[in-house]
Amino acid sequence: MSKPSLPEGVEAPRTLDGQLCFALYSANLAMGKLYRQLLARLDLTYPQYMVMLVLWERDGITVSGLGERLFLDSATLTPLLKRLQAAGLVERTRGTQDERQVIVTLTAQGRVLREKTGDVPVHVFCATGCEMDELAALKRQLEALRASVLETTKG
Repeated sequence: MSKPSLPEGVEAPRTLDGQLCFALYSANLAMGKLYRQLLARLDLTYPQYMVMLVLWERDGITVSGLGERLFLDSATLTPLLKRLQAAGLVERTRGTQDERQVIVTLTAQGRVLREKTGDVPVHVFCATGCEMDELAALKRQLEALRASVLETTKG
């Protein structure tokens, strides 16, 4: 990684509150607490909820496809998927054309769960105190930030 440089006259912040990473980290902690409260009644963790969101968009996805979509590796996903399978929400089967692939599909119970989570995004939206256009802009900025940081860390 080459040595970065700031524009002339600009200094890097050296306090905790001046760090972008801390703002992201503490916001993530706050969102995690909110999601824990919202998902507890459904016996779901936040990572499990993210997996279910992907499956509700596209049922029958491979474990590697899930990992790409969620930015998670298979070592993280496998135990998570095992717990979802034990809960009766998903099934994991070997691919018919390539047995190295594991396909994750929703069970009937997993499909029904989608309706039970319908109010989660509403609660999250209300908790932000933001307008919809503000959240959409923030989401775009965070996605661009993620892409830029991932590009920088390739290698």
